[in-house]
Amino acid sequence: MAIDYKGEHLFPGHLGQIFVVLSFGAALLSLISYYYATTDKTGNDKSWHKLARVAFFINSVSIIGVGTCLFYILYNHYFEYHYAWNYTSRSLPVYYLVSGFWNGQEGGFLLWTFWQAVLGNILIWKARSWERPVMTVIALSQVILATMILGIDIFGQRIGSSPFLLLRNAMEAPIFQSPDYLSFIKDGQGMNPSLQNYWMVIHPPTLFLGLASMVVPFAYAIAGLWQRKYKEWITQAIPYALFAGMVLGTGIIMGSFWAYESLNFGGFWAWDPIENASVFPWLTLVGALHVMIVYKNTGHSYIMATFLVLISFVLVWYSSFLARSGILGDTSVHAFTDLGMFWHLVTGILVFLFLAVYLPVIRWKELPRSTKDEDTYSREFWMFVGSVFLALSCLQLVVVTSVPVWNAIFGTKIAPPSNQVALYNVFQSAFAILVTILAGFTQFLKYKKTDRAKFLAQAITYLIVAVLVTVIVVYFTGIYRLKVVFILLMLGSVYSVFVNGKVLVDAFKGKFKLAGSAVAHIGFGLLMVGALIAAGTSKVISENTTGEQFSPDFAKESNPKENIIVYRNEPVKMGPYRVSYVGDSVSAPDHFFKILYQRLDAAGNVKEEFMLKPKAQVNKQMGGFAASPDTKHYFFHDLYTHITMFNALTPEENSQGDEKHGEDDDKNYDPPMPHQVRVGDTIHYRDGYIVFKGLGLDNKVANLQLGKNEAAIGADLEVVSRGKTYTARPLYVMKSNGVFGFPKKIDDLGLKLALTKITPATKQAEITVYQQPEGKKKFIVMRAIEFPYINFFWSGTIIMVIGFLMSIFRRNKELKTD
Repeated sequence: MAIDYKGEHLFPGHLGQIFVVLSFGAALLSLISYYYATTDKTGNDKSWHKLARVAFFINSVSIIGVGTCLFYILYNHYFEYHYAWNYTSRSLPVYYLVSGFWNGQEGGFLLWTFWQAVLGNILIWKARSWERPVMTVIALSQVILATMILGIDIFGQRIGSSPFLLLRNAMEAPIFQSPDYLSFIKDGQGMNPSLQNYWMVIHPPTLFLGLASMVVPFAYAIAGLWQRKYKEWITQAIPYALFAGMVLGTGIIMGSFWAYESLNFGGFWAWDPIENASVFPWLTLVGALHVMIVYKNTGHSYIMATFLVLISFVLVWYSSFLARSGILGDTSVHAFTDLGMFWHLVTGILVFLFLAVYLPVIRWKELPRSTKDEDTYSREFWMFVGSVFLALSCLQLVVVTSVPVWNAIFGTKIAPPSNQVALYNVFQSAFAILVTILAGFTQFLKYKKTDRAKFLAQAITYLIVAVLVTVIVVYFTGIYRLKVVFILLMLGSVYSVFVNGKVLVDAFKGKFKLAGSAVAHIGFGLLMVGALIAAGTSKVISENTTGEQFSPDFAKESNPKENIIVYRNEPVKMGPYRVSYVGDSVSAPDHFFKILYQRLDAAGNVKEEFMLKPKAQVNKQMGGFAASPDTKHYFFHDLYTHITMFNALTPEENSQGDEKHGEDDDKNYDPPMPHQVRVGDTIHYRDGYIVFKGLGLDNKVANLQLGKNEAAIGADLEVVSRGKTYTARPLYVMKSNGVFGFPKKIDDLGLKLALTKITPATKQAEITVYQQPEGKKKFIVMRAIEFPYINFFWSGTIIMVIGFLMSIFRRNKELKTD
């Protein structure tokens, strides 16, 4: 018997699902039409072309319709929808509701297909004679992505996962036997605390734009092979490949910003499998860009350029498979759980892998080949070598990251390396050494042939200067304590910066077309310098010399030797600082801990003072509490602080707030002590004294309406303790149905003060003092790290992006003049 459910808002979900189906149908029609517009020789190609454009436009509008309906559901907190209930809550501000849009897999696919639609419309406008074959590939990708969010059953098999799935259809529970089940669902599960960061509002859209952009050079490569325009497609694809490399690289670094500011592992890169997966296509695309430029200038390396462009987009799909199939669920904190799309994602990989293999194979004999080998002293030879090393770097990441995949395919039980971080650091640093050195000395080489004596003189001169500078940097930063491979990487990075700096100076003398690549290489070199120094010489300053272990389970998650305990208002010496835990503040659902830092000179005088507010959330999904750091930024270093343990009230308890009718947490205090006082009287308590300043009327009480003959009276109290003065105003409310007390807490002092009685005849009031036991002092356990010269990492990223932009403008200009 069907249940007539009450209160559900089904229209936005039904409308959204109509848009989902329409987007799929329109993408399919566009694919078919573009294919026939490309291949039809009967004279109907113009009709097919027009139909293809109209269908792609409908696909684009439908995607916007899906997104609008989904955001409407999230914004209005319609928790009858599984997506809204699973990823958002009423307490989230609007900007986090925006990030909730792509918090789930369905939203991620929707974002991806949205960016692809935007890029498709740009290509319709700009691709000219390339539009038909290129858009055939784009439309194919739109069809496959559309199936990911279809969420419909065909012959008993569910295709995709719809963002408009109702909660009662997503799970089984007795509550759904009730027609008014929504009356029991007061709120959603909320968002993972680590995702509640402004970087997660802008990082995923940037990353997905980068991933979506990878389809454009892939589409040009397929179109060139398909149409036998083997040479022409490379010139067309270079600007789009530069754009994809720039945006995807920016998105990856934004992820490291987010990790640095929101996660508590103490750094900006952890070699997590999902982090690695995002880098796969970027490495191969950067390699592809270099050999595409080589081919454009010399006619060499065509097959390598084609291979790297094609494999880059296949790796985009493979990265999505790793992140979304559930196969890395036990090895990555970022991986999604399986939504039943394992084989669906595999199909997506196989479709594009088939295209990437089939067309080169059937055209193999026709592909351009150079009849003359590259000269060893030519730029194209070493750019080719550099691209090979980038591809090998990607291969090492793919092989090790994919251990769970190999186990699933072959039924093996291979364990990942015991120390993956060290393994990745050494291997990737070795590849980076070669790449940075090549990014340096290739600038002294010319295409086709170079004067060897001049080349050697310039390359060696700059190498000697780089060695001298590296020795100074290594000595003063402490890099010399690290492995030789990291010192060599520092040398390669410094060398790359110096040589490309020379090229940039030359660019301003008239060779401006070289400026973009020089700036990008300078940025990459600075990025590597910053990463090496910051990660390699970071120093934990919260050294615990007491032997305190904090709790039996603490050492399982954190190193007690790197954490110190700080009691409320009891300063602790920590490195060059004196730190004090001075209080808490709550902005639901976040609990902020106020930590006062004071830098002392040799005489013990305060030279500098600032407050950091690391936060935590008590969160069942995270298995306890989730902490996010706060950082003090200096020009030459950062001071990073996060909470690893605390015994203060949870955010849920704190959110009860002062003046909350019916609040009862007396169990957290010693037995109450009532005091009869008149104005001006003093109450002494264990840690100080309280002065009763007087009584006053309050017209308003939070969350409580006062009638005409009802009143709220507040007691003005001044509390002096440990040399500081605090104020408190507990309330005494007289209503028609009784008298109620609204106490006031002073968390810094562990006090709760209540106005419990007023005696007008004797002009007395009763102030009741609640004090937390001495053995229950509030404390935090914190970890603090200094990251030296990390601004080289961030500034290098910005400079690299500027270099990409300059190169894009140059290549677009060349495209217009060809």
